[in-house]
Amino acid sequence: MKTLTVRLPDALVAEISTESLERRISVSDVVRERLQRRAKDRERASPLRAIADLVGSVAGLPPDLSTHKGRYLRKTGYGRKRPR
Repeated sequence: MKTLTVRLPDALVAEISTESLERRISVSDVVRERLQRRAKDRERASPLRAIADLVGSVAGLPPDLSTHKGRYLRKTGYGRKRPR
């Protein structure tokens, strides 16, 4: 293993130290586990989760737009040939 030196806020160091004492494992093990857990969470994150806070956030659109998009697009004339 390689050694990495980082500077952490005092509150985070205290939290990690407390967890280390409670679980009776080294501080390095706690930090390693947290970093690995974070990496796994990123791998599991779907593209939908990245925009989940935006879904349904446009005011004034019908609530069933995603299931009836064809109907709404036809009403607007989308896809029709227009005279030049």
